[in-house]
Amino acid sequence: MRIRVVVLFFLIGLTSLSHGQKFGYIDTDYILAKMPEYGEAQAELDKLSLQWQEEIREMYKEIEGGYSALQAEEVLLTNEMKQERLEEIKTKESDVKEYQKKVFGFDGLFFLKKKELVKPVQDKIFDSVEKVCKNQRLTIMFDKADALVLIYTDPRHDYTDYVLDELGLGDPNDVIK
Repeated sequence: MRIRVVVLFFLIGLTSLSHGQKFGYIDTDYILAKMPEYGEAQAELDKLSLQWQEEIREMYKEIEGGYSALQAEEVLLTNEMKQERLEEIKTKESDVKEYQKKVFGFDGLFFLKKKELVKPVQDKIFDSVEKVCKNQRLTIMFDKADALVLIYTDPRHDYTDYVLDELGLGDPNDVIK
């Protein structure tokens, strides 16, 4: 992984030297922390997540209650009745697992809601990054908050404040020019 990053920066460096291309980086985690609409979206997602988790927890409690009741009444039931009750409990357990997958699984309700709430915020950031890149004549913009590991960054290539200014979230006392 580190070799790939070093090779990537080496190639970017060669490209920059031979073609005069400029690059920079931003920290989207820092930018998102400054955006009130992202905080609101995150709060709504947290609220929904807690509601769904509680709902699933209640379903599992009901299943555990079913197992407990079956154990308590086991001596009074015939084998057929035990099997029938056990099947009902296992069906409920399967339904809960399916519901949990539907809510929290890949492309589940939580994922879709997150995409719905966060995409407009991300689009705003991307539009601002594009404007900053055009204004500053940058060819490449990295995000140091994502999977790309930046071992060292020179602050003069940090354009996070420019993006914050473009979003109207910059510090008026900060002089970045």
